[in-house]
Amino acid sequence: MKNHYQHIVVLTGAGISAESGIKTFRDSNGLWENHVIEDVASPEGFLRDPELVYRFYNKRRAQLVKGAKDRVHPNTAHKALATLEEKTDAKFTLITQNVDDLHERAGSKEVLHMHGSLMKMRCQACGRSSAALKNFDQRDLCPQCQALGQLRPDIVWFGEMPFHLERAANELSECDLFLCIGTSGLVYPAAQFVSLTKAACHRVELNLEETQLSPLFEQVICAPASLSLPKYVDELLK
Repeated sequence: MKNHYQHIVVLTGAGISAESGIKTFRDSNGLWENHVIEDVASPEGFLRDPELVYRFYNKRRAQLVKGAKDRVHPNTAHKALATLEEKTDAKFTLITQNVDDLHERAGSKEVLHMHGSLMKMRCQACGRSSAALKNFDQRDLCPQCQALGQLRPDIVWFGEMPFHLERAANELSECDLFLCIGTSGLVYPAAQFVSLTKAACHRVELNLEETQLSPLFEQVICAPASLSLPKYVDELLK
């Protein structure tokens, strides 16, 4: 792609993966897949009932594991972003709030997972992360330091600091095209990302409907990402 954009930053949220069959973070009744969110997405919940938390994330990971009967797959929106990264001459940065691996499976080379990844586990003893390709719980050893009972999902829970914030802020301050896809604009710090871009940046929001952040974007496209994003990327690459 030979045009005036030199650095593209993309932020994706639950909406892009919902079209693949991944449930969104919070149901309308305030529950997360029938669980009180604090029970399965907080350090306190993990201390209180680790078996529940292990079971919850093992079940969610099962949707992504190769060979699973009901495995979910990347949709055309994920694939469009991989195509954009591959074919653009601009610097490309993909930041996601999602914990699935659909971007990677679509072909994206480097993905900054702000909220962690279902496909990783983290040791509370040594602090290092390892691949999690199958179920694990307190009976498993850390592959890095061999500590027993110290593994937890490598997920950012309530009260914890999201990953890659410094790098994200740097990339946003330098980009001249910002695409915000499938996110409500309600969850911080991602909700403030559009405000971190420079005045000369062209900002585009792609969502099912307008959000409270829509007035901050020069262009707002209301449609499913699986329909709107391939078309937008195609026009951009032309």
